[in-house]
This record gives sequence, C-alpha cells and structure tokens, in this order.
Amino acid sequence: MEREHERPEHPRHEIRAAQTPGSLTVYQAYAPAIGVPTARDGRFPAAWKRDRMTWIKPSFLWMMYRSDWGSAEGQQTVLAVEITREGFEWALGHACVSHYVPALHADQDAWRRELKRAPARVQWDPERDLHLRPLPHRALQLGLSGEAAHRYADEWIVSVRDVTALAHEVRAHVRAGRPEEAERLLPRETPYETARPGVTDRVLVPGGVG
Repeated sequence: MEREHERPEHPRHEIRAAQTPGSLTVYQAYAPAIGVPTARDGRFPAAWKRDRMTWIKPSFLWMMYRSDWGSAEGQQTVLAVEITREGFEWALGHACVSHYVPALHADQDAWRRELKRAPARVQWDPERDLHLRPLPHRALQLGLSGEAAHRYADEWIVSVRDVTALAHEVRAHVRAGRPEEAERLLPRETPYETARPGVTDRVLVPGGVG
C-alpha cells in the first residue's frame, strides 16, 4: 500500500504532521526515567533539562528510524507530544536552518550569526519508509533551545502519550511481512497549512537544496 507522502509528486521539503485545527503531534524518545513520568503527568519532570537543545519530529517514521523503533539506548520510551499550532508556528518563525543556504542568507557569516541567536533550528533529513529506508523527500526536525525549549515545556504542550507499544506493534508487522497491517496503524500525517502567510519562509529551503 502506497502512503500518500511516498508519491513521486511529494515536494522535497514539506512539513507534514498528524494535526487538528488547533494542534499538531510531534515525537520524541527518551529513557524510561524521563519518558514514563512525562507520559503519566503530561509534562516533563524536573530531571528534563531546559538548558539543552531538544529535537521534536512531526514524522512518526523518522522517529522510528532515529530510535530504532524505540529500542535504542536512551530512547526506549517513544512519546507523541501534542502541541499548540501557535507554539509550533512561533518556533518556525524564530528558526534558522541548520546549514547555509544562499537563497536565505546574505553570506555564511550572516547565517552563522542568525544560527547563533535563533532559539529554534530546522534540519531536513530524508523521510523514511516502513523499512526505514530513505525516501527522496525530506522530513522536518525542529531543534528548540533557550526560550523555545522553555516555551515548549511550559506553554505549548496539550497532551503527551506513550506510543512505545504502537512502535513495537508496527515493527512486528513489518518484520512479519505484513506491510498493510503496519500501514493501517501509522498516524495520518498531512501537509501542514498555516493561516499566517510567511511563517514557513525561514525554514522551507528553496530550489530543493539540502
């Protein structure tokens, strides 16, 4: 079964997510000491460090690649974190891409200055299929630090779910040669649309670069 985001006409850079009119879901994976209380309480525990950059991923399958289906050391608990669209768009509006792009920056020094002061960082990595193989188009990773990390932890979170069991169930179907069953379990991720013109201008890399 072909996923919509695997079709050839899929743009090289496009934000896709499971979403509602007021929120969208991003994924993170932590050791159980952090992940379990976060899912239980709907907020990060005191042990979660706000002074470190934290990366959120709207793509479920990219999170599966990054965490090896929730089995990598320190990533055994996979969280689906529902955040406000307002918060997500604040991060996009204050983000800098993680590499120099001539169409976005006057020169490399300008990019370095922006990267240093930006509280959010965008990185585009190859999206993954059910077998975690790279696809031609890219999935968004959004790094949050400083003010963005504080806002994420304290203001933007709507709910948190532990989806580790889902990750393991999808992996079991894939490994057993049941791709259609695995496909049916995947979150429905659709193109992200905003009512605020220009909010994605800083992060959508022009011309398919990157």
